[in-house]
Amino acid sequence: MNDWEDQRPARTPGLSAKDEILARVRTALAAPRRDQVTEAGDVPRAYQRADDKQEISTDPAKVRDVLVQRLEDYTAVVHRTTAAEAPTAVATALADARGVIAPPGVPETWTGALDLPVTRDDGTAGPRDLDAIDAVLTGCHTAIALTGTLVLRGDELGGRRAISLVPDRHVVVVDAEQVVLGVPKAIERMGTDPGTPWTMVSGPSATSDIELERVEGVHGPRRLEVVLIEPEPEEPEPEEQQPEPEQKTPTPQQDQERTA
Repeated sequence: MNDWEDQRPARTPGLSAKDEILARVRTALAAPRRDQVTEAGDVPRAYQRADDKQEISTDPAKVRDVLVQRLEDYTAVVHRTTAAEAPTAVATALADARGVIAPPGVPETWTGALDLPVTRDDGTAGPRDLDAIDAVLTGCHTAIALTGTLVLRGDELGGRRAISLVPDRHVVVVDAEQVVLGVPKAIERMGTDPGTPWTMVSGPSATSDIELERVEGVHGPRRLEVVLIEPEPEEPEPEEQQPEPEQKTPTPQQDQERTA
């Protein structure tokens, strides 16, 4: 036997269960709290902000490294390239695809090295039509490094949401200028047009069934490939050659002193 005792509070005579609960809630709300907020100035501002030192002072190259690490943790494939080699990287990401759909604003240069037909989305393709297309190629509005999240804007570069969800492979082209460190900076960028539809992608679509078996492709593309366009590597500056010290010709008197 154990010595457990029922420690439930005693009921107040004459009160129903409902009145008892409401009375205790009123009592709890009336109690003074140390974190009670009464004025706007009392709101704690310790949360991360878009202008935090970490956000604005971290080396952009390190921020991109964090983004790549997070994306690869999500099993996404990342192709790091430059603007000049971007068409080749896009062609590599779509190497075995039979067809691709792209929003109307995707630059022609991105698809210049492709050997497969590219369908420009005009909004008429339905789910069955999109399901028959192997891949989708879109741009990106913002990439969040710490969460590995790609933010697509519902415009001519990011496309409507359906084309980024139905095809089995999604290739996203991300420019280095679009990469931010944290969520607050991304929200600040998105806040310039809050009425626009936004789609946030964190890795390929994946879920688990009741037996915790991982299943991919249920709610979106099974494959996510990211083409990250980075700045051209800086050429090392040529080292300045130090002038050789002039060799002075000894005078006859100096020659005589050495001989002596």
